[in-house]
Amino acid sequence: MATPVESALVLLLVLPLAAAAADTDREALVAFKAGVTSDPTGALRSWNETVHFCRWAGVRCTAGRVTSLNVSMSRLAGELSPAVANLTQLVVFNLTSNAFSGSIPDGLGLLRRMRYLSLCDNAFTGEIPDALHNCTGLEVAYLNNNNLVGGVPEWLGVLPNLTVLRLSHNSLSGRIPPSLANLTKLVQLELDQNLLEGSIPDALSRLPALGMLALTQNRLAGEIPPGFFNMSSLRGLALANNAFRGELPADAGAGTPNLQYLFLGGNRLTGPIPASLSNATALQFFSLANNSFTGQVPAEIGKLCPQSLQLSNNELTATDAGGWEFLDNLTKCETLFEIFLDGNEFGGAMPSSVARLPPQLEALNLASNRISGVIPPEIGSLVGLQTLSLQSNLLTGAIPEAIGKLKNLQELLLEENKLAGPVPSAIGKLTRLLKLDLSSNSLNGSIPPNIGNLEQLTLLNLSGNELTGDVPRELFTLSSLSSVMDLSANQLDGPIPPCVGMLTNVALMALSGNRFSGEVPAELGSCQSLEFLDLAANAFTGSIPPSLSRLKGLRRLNLTGNRLSGSIPPELGRMTGLQELYLSRNDLSGGIPASLETMSSLIELDLSYNRLDGQVPLHGVFANMTGFRMAGNSALCGGPAQLRLPPCPAPGNSTRHAHLFLKITIPVIAAALCFAALRWRGKMRRSRTANAVARSVLNGNYYPRISYAELVKATDDFADANLVGAGKYGSVYRGTLSLKTKGAFAHEDAVVAVKVLDLRQVGASKTFMAECEALSRVRHRNLINVVTCCSSIDAEGNEFRALVFDFMPNYSLDRWLHSAKHMEAGKWRGCLGVIQRLNVAVDIADALNYLHNSCNPPIIHCDLKPSNVLLGEDMTACIGDFGLAKLLLDPANHGVAANTDSTIGIRGTIGYVAPEYGTTGKVTASGDVYSFGTTLLELFSGKAPTDDELRDGLTLPEFVVGAFPDKIEEILDQALLLQAQELDGAAPSTWSEESEMRVTVRDCLVSATRVGLCCSRRAPYERMAMRDAAAEMRLIRDACLRACGKQDCTRL
Repeated sequence: MATPVESALVLLLVLPLAAAAADTDREALVAFKAGVTSDPTGALRSWNETVHFCRWAGVRCTAGRVTSLNVSMSRLAGELSPAVANLTQLVVFNLTSNAFSGSIPDGLGLLRRMRYLSLCDNAFTGEIPDALHNCTGLEVAYLNNNNLVGGVPEWLGVLPNLTVLRLSHNSLSGRIPPSLANLTKLVQLELDQNLLEGSIPDALSRLPALGMLALTQNRLAGEIPPGFFNMSSLRGLALANNAFRGELPADAGAGTPNLQYLFLGGNRLTGPIPASLSNATALQFFSLANNSFTGQVPAEIGKLCPQSLQLSNNELTATDAGGWEFLDNLTKCETLFEIFLDGNEFGGAMPSSVARLPPQLEALNLASNRISGVIPPEIGSLVGLQTLSLQSNLLTGAIPEAIGKLKNLQELLLEENKLAGPVPSAIGKLTRLLKLDLSSNSLNGSIPPNIGNLEQLTLLNLSGNELTGDVPRELFTLSSLSSVMDLSANQLDGPIPPCVGMLTNVALMALSGNRFSGEVPAELGSCQSLEFLDLAANAFTGSIPPSLSRLKGLRRLNLTGNRLSGSIPPELGRMTGLQELYLSRNDLSGGIPASLETMSSLIELDLSYNRLDGQVPLHGVFANMTGFRMAGNSALCGGPAQLRLPPCPAPGNSTRHAHLFLKITIPVIAAALCFAALRWRGKMRRSRTANAVARSVLNGNYYPRISYAELVKATDDFADANLVGAGKYGSVYRGTLSLKTKGAFAHEDAVVAVKVLDLRQVGASKTFMAECEALSRVRHRNLINVVTCCSSIDAEGNEFRALVFDFMPNYSLDRWLHSAKHMEAGKWRGCLGVIQRLNVAVDIADALNYLHNSCNPPIIHCDLKPSNVLLGEDMTACIGDFGLAKLLLDPANHGVAANTDSTIGIRGTIGYVAPEYGTTGKVTASGDVYSFGTTLLELFSGKAPTDDELRDGLTLPEFVVGAFPDKIEEILDQALLLQAQELDGAAPSTWSEESEMRVTVRDCLVSATRVGLCCSRRAPYERMAMRDAAAEMRLIRDACLRACGKQDCTRL
């Protein structure tokens, strides 16, 4: 036993060490706080000198040392300080649901006592640090929902105590390491929503404690290891949305008595559904949707009584009572809340057991099958139903009045059947209804007025029936309608009431193919959310209301086949987003308004069979021989030569005309002089603003000063021989400029591109200011380098503005994709190869990622398209033309606060501009992502969004997705196919006999096209973030280079 003296000596030695260790912990916490750049909730407010660090919020100590740091769900932002590695006694480290970014410090590997690590729901980047393999005591690791890249580390298999590993929702790639099978204590393994490839290691199916395996939404393939269906510990198996193939084992389910979740949807599984799955008696969520399962659904499956049964989009059948027996068994399932059987080959009469399903059922989807017979009236007993989808079947008879008992119904979808009889007035009792679609049936009678009671309705489609009478006024006051109001192809009549202007939220209004009469109501101009308005094939009279020009988001206006008269309102030329205008087969007269010529968005104009006369304009849509139609107007003249119209007569010189000319002209000139004076004042004001912008850019010492005279000399007085391009706001000339400043060029003389603004164009001055402002803030290898700008006076005393850029000798990406000379004689030489296109895609993605995520404030380009992507001498791609760019600033920044909530209407380029810009007009980074996705699809398909093949409203993403991925050869740029065939020495036919080279090329193209489709999804929230898209394109390009192996990749 130690003497008192010895004990005292020990204390004297230990106490200083303990105090030093405590100081180290405090300093580590202070460093952690210093790395936090934002603390909106004040989570670290108590972290100050007046409180001992062991009492700071989120900190727990044992014997004066920090053992737990938990600041989860605090909305902290910043980077994680490497100093946390000094918390050597830390057991619990929880940063869940914050906004930390940057890489995960290697120093975390020094925390050898750590058992719980949660960094999930942040924005960490980079790879999972290898140093973490030292944390051999780690039991729980949550790294999900970040931006991590690289592979799943092999060394994870040396953490013997690991029970939970969550790496989902990142960008991890490569294969699943077999070493994970060494984790004998592992209970949860979640790797879903990454970029993993290859097959599942069979050894994972032998993990003795595994309860949850989640691999959903990766790129995994091969067969599912049969051992997973014999794991008694397994509670959840989620393998959906991969490329697994083969059949399920005949004894699947026999060895999984505890299985509660089975998600195998979205794969390529075939064969019958094993009846043995009924042995998994604990199963609650059962999804085999979107595969190719065949045969009948085993009756035993209904005895499982899951909460959710999803068998959509397979090849399952039922032709008699035996085939529907599984549904009979489901009638006894008290916990069942949803059934999805749509998209199969179920046939025969609708079984009566449908009406005996449990009353708490919320969703019943039998759509897109071959079910016949009537809808049983007893269906009204399913009082819990929120969704009833029976569309695209062979149902007959009337819609039962009992539908009105389904008070919770939100979606009633019965379109594309053979239903007859009236629209039940009982539908008006479904006050929670959001979507009502009864289209393409044989319904007759009038529309019940009480449908106007459905004050939450967003979609109403009654088209393609035999409805008659007036449309109830109540329907035109349903301001909740936000997507579709389609009453087309019926026999409705009467006028459209003025209250139609109350439909301010509806995007599509189709009233065509009826017998509506009276005038087109001017109040339609109040329907500000309209994108498509179709009033064709009716009996409307009167003139076209000019108020329609207020519909700035309208993309298609169809007034064909009415009895409209008068002239075409010139105000229609103000509809800057209008793409299609159909006015044929009316009684319109007068001339074609010149304002239609300047509508850059207009790609389809049909004026056929009217009584129009006078000059046909030369430019815009009128120069598009496939987009402009004017047959049946015998008094038209002039126009483009291809129209072969007679020349317009010269104006007369009679005295009467001269007097009339003077009477009209003198007052007009006087008014014009007044207007010119006012305009001159505004012009000078704008000039001062533009000059201020230019001066601020020049005074920033970024660029050398340049005069108008120097630009005249550089471009040979803007000679036509030096003209390399022209756009809406100006022309671009090639020039050679001598600069004394050496900071801009390595040589004294340099070839440059001079963009001269056409200040006569409305918006040109604003474009100049926007481009100066944006380009003065950016420096990136994939953004066009601005040499200088010039705001001066030309030789005639007019305002002159120009921007000077580095000259890009390989011109624009648009030229490379669509110039006919590159495909002469069916050869690919001179076209961009696969690797070149991938490099271009990576360059564009890197540039946008920089603008969105590295600029302060972020910059939104707003007009990305191939013609604005320029290629340098080494084929490096640079984004140019920042004339529509927007700065997303903090509202507190008074410098450019007006841009904070700026909108762009429908600016940008048709086909590349995001769909939501047509409704909200709000500038977002997601809009650039849509443009990038469309450009990416064009890069590999060789088709522009306005290509002749894309008719009837078909978009480029829709065109591509129809062949993706199995028939991708059908939509690829033929130059790429010819290239692969020539390099491979194969006959120029198909890729049916695939060589190694062809497989390599195809896989790269499929992956790149997938990114394009993910970026160009219609809903902004469904698109990839630009950071993720850039990372994935790099992975695809690098994978393609690696796959080439010893082959000459430069030839691709």
